[in-house]
Amino acid sequence: MPRPILATVHTGALRHNLDIARERAPDARVWAVVKANAYGHGIERAYEGLRGADGFALLDFDEAERLRALDWRGPILLLEGAFEARDLELCSRLNLWHTVHCTEQIDWLAAHKTQQPHKVFLKLNSGMNRLGFTPTAYRAAWARLNALPQVEEIGHMTHFSDADGPRGIAHQVALFEQATDDLPGERTLANSAAILRHARGALRGAGSLAADWVREGIALYGSAPDFPEHSAAHWGLLPTMTLSTRVIGVQQLQTGDTVGYGSTFTASEAMRIGVIACGYADGYPRHAPSGTPVLVDGVRTRTLGRVSMDMITVDLTPVPSAGIGSEVVLWGRAGNGAQLPVDEVAHAAGTIAYESLCAVAPRVRFEVGE
Repeated sequence: MPRPILATVHTGALRHNLDIARERAPDARVWAVVKANAYGHGIERAYEGLRGADGFALLDFDEAERLRALDWRGPILLLEGAFEARDLELCSRLNLWHTVHCTEQIDWLAAHKTQQPHKVFLKLNSGMNRLGFTPTAYRAAWARLNALPQVEEIGHMTHFSDADGPRGIAHQVALFEQATDDLPGERTLANSAAILRHARGALRGAGSLAADWVREGIALYGSAPDFPEHSAAHWGLLPTMTLSTRVIGVQQLQTGDTVGYGSTFTASEAMRIGVIACGYADGYPRHAPSGTPVLVDGVRTRTLGRVSMDMITVDLTPVPSAGIGSEVVLWGRAGNGAQLPVDEVAHAAGTIAYESLCAVAPRVRFEVGE
C-alpha cells in the first residue's frame, strides 16, 4: 500500500466558501482566485467546487490554459498582466482579461496586432506600493489605453494593504474614488479580508465606491485572512483541504527521555508517543515547535520534538486507545467531524495558512471528496 499521508480537497467546502463571498458582497460578481495552483489544492481538483464563480483570477498562462481545457469559457483575469510583449498573443488566443500596471504594458498593447480587442483592468497604486500607476499618473494611463484600438474595455482595480487590520481600507478607497471619478468601466476592489470585513460597508456604497467584482482568495480555501483576530468559524468558512496520515509507530517514554533530533523535547513523566508518517519533505513546516496542534482519532493533542524529513512524533496521552493505524489530521477535518483549522497550525509554526496550503509537496497523494 502507499505511504498513508493524503491530502483531500473538499469541493463542497469550496462551494460553501464561494457562497460566503456572495453573501458578503451580494451586488458584486466574484473572481475565484486560483493562483499558485489554487493555493496548493490543484486547479483541476478545485474546479468542480469553484465553477460557480463568475470568473477566475490567476497569474500564469499555464494555469489559464488548464482552465480552458476544463471547458471554462467565462472570464479569466491575469492579475499581473503580461510579462512581455508576446504574451499578448496568448491573451488573444485564450481570450484573457489582463491587468495593466505599467507604461511598458501599454506600449506592448499599442504595438500588438490583433483582430480581437482586449479587456483590461488598469491598476491604481493606492498605497500598497507594489504594482500600479500612482494617483497622479492614473488618468494619463487611462487616456492612452482608451485611445488604442487594441483595447475594448478598461476596468479599474486596486489592492488593499491593510484590509485585515485596524488601518482598514478607507484611505485607499478615497484615493481610488478620486482617481477613477467619472471614468467608465467596472471596478474590482476587494480581496478576502475586504470582502469579509468591509463589503457590507464602503464597498456597497454609491457611485464609484461600489465594487462590480470582488476577488476571493484565501477565504475560498477555508482560512480567515485576519486570523488570529477572527477564526474561519467566525466568518462561517469551512476547511477545503484535509492533510491526514496514520500512526506508524508507538514508543513508551520514561521521565527524562528525549525525542527526535537535537533532543528538543524531554519527557517530564512517563508517556506514550506516536510516530506519524509526515515530515517537512511532505510540506509540513520544519520549524513547527513542540505543542503544535494535531488530531489523533479526532482528539486534539500536540506534536513533540523536531519535525524531521519523513516523521513527526505526537503525544498520545489524551488518546490512550490510539495505536498503529490511528487516523492523524495535520489540518482539516477528522473522520469523527472534529476540525483543526490550518490557521491554527500555521500560527503555531510562525507562518500563515497561505504558505502551509501552497507548500504541500508533490509526493503527497491527493484525492477529491465532499
